[in-house]
Amino acid sequence: MTEQTPPLDKYGRSAAGLTYPKHPTWCPGCGNYAIWGAIKAGLAGVNCPKEKIVIVYDVGCSGNMADFNSYYGLHTLHGRALPPAAAIKLANHELKVLVVIGDGGCYGEGGTHFINLMRGNHDITILAHNNHRYSLTTGQMSPTTDKGVKTKSTPEGVIEEPFNPVAIALTNHASMVAREFAGDIPKLAARITEGINHTGFSFIDVLQPCPVFNPNQSYEWYRANMIKLDDERHLAPDKTKAWEYAMRTDKLYIGLFFKEGKPAYHQQVSEL
Repeated sequence: MTEQTPPLDKYGRSAAGLTYPKHPTWCPGCGNYAIWGAIKAGLAGVNCPKEKIVIVYDVGCSGNMADFNSYYGLHTLHGRALPPAAAIKLANHELKVLVVIGDGGCYGEGGTHFINLMRGNHDITILAHNNHRYSLTTGQMSPTTDKGVKTKSTPEGVIEEPFNPVAIALTNHASMVAREFAGDIPKLAARITEGINHTGFSFIDVLQPCPVFNPNQSYEWYRANMIKLDDERHLAPDKTKAWEYAMRTDKLYIGLFFKEGKPAYHQQVSEL
């Protein structure tokens, strides 16, 4: 018996499909391919109809997947993905809202939004693609680029100290804080599912290789320099210990740093 190809709609999507049949134009080896796969798998694990999920995209390499996911979505301005995401949740509490954003948009242009939405514990999930570069504009330094590194915009080396997103999230009261690796799709997918199912501000910093504009921090480099928090037997409610791991500079700790249950923003405003 010949296997039948599922019928496609007018956009070229299968009825049960989560993506369009064409792919984004990322570079070979880009970590976004792995993150894209993890997003699809992670969303499939969320126990709600597809129509109740909204993805808000920032500008940048990460945002190039905006036209290739079969979900309701909004492609915003650079650094401005977080306010619309919060507004969507406030307007309809039944929706699950995922933000796809890069390290430049989240920690640079959108840094103030990032900090203050955490403080309110808005019920959205932030998936920050952290490749330590502005790669869509071909390799300038980003807020997370290490001090001393030479890039197209810093030919004599970065002067500033790097932004520490996990430490910032712990300090500013995010109720779920995690860091994962793009090269571990099953683990990242499970973390995305956990983040979306969490009530409150869930933040996942994703360490993402950029083989073209940041070749030194390759998949192999990350694997040699990462330590899993699970191996350290870290307990997510222990915020003091989470802070210690976040501030370590000799190794990159990945996993769930902190998680607590507390009311989300929309649950505390009577008018909503």
